[in-house]
Amino acid sequence: MGRVTASRTSHRETEHLRVLIANERKDRLALVAPIVAALGHEVIAREIDVADVGAATARERPDVALVGLGQSSEHALGLVEKIVQEAACPVIALLHAPDPAFVREASKRGVFAYITDADATDWQSSIDIVLRRFAEYQDLEGAFGRRALTERAKGILMERHSIDEARAFEMLREQSRTANRKLVDIATAVVDGHRLLPKVPRAGPE
Repeated sequence: MGRVTASRTSHRETEHLRVLIANERKDRLALVAPIVAALGHEVIAREIDVADVGAATARERPDVALVGLGQSSEHALGLVEKIVQEAACPVIALLHAPDPAFVREASKRGVFAYITDADATDWQSSIDIVLRRFAEYQDLEGAFGRRALTERAKGILMERHSIDEARAFEMLREQSRTANRKLVDIATAVVDGHRLLPKVPRAGPE
């Protein structure tokens, strides 16, 4: 995770985003909200308390969250952690002044990038970059998840049918073609108890 630097060649890729802003200082929230609105976005939640921000994130489902560093870095880190736990949107740390220690700790908690008050004119380009990174991260995470699911389904088939890995994968592919469904959907069905599985494990190979 690092500071997002806007490029002169970057173009506006996101319009009218739903933005959650969080900071323990009300005066900072009051400063950030007009800047977000001026970019054409909607501030859908303003949170101060760590106890409330997770529920607000789950309820409002923002496109992006801006978490400002107020008087307490622990408070800001708590806000970041609660939002990231919902895995609903990328979180950007908003700093008033450089703070390497906070940036380091925030990155451990899942912040995607940080921007500063001095870069307010470049916020939109920075947000665009972060949203692209977040989408790429989700795609990668989804690919790993699909692969893990397929491996799990193969393992189940190998155990239940007493077959090797190649044959288990072929069973998944055959069912995928026959049912005209994605391989990952068949793997999900196997893991959830698909009809390919016999009721009792077989003693020997097919």
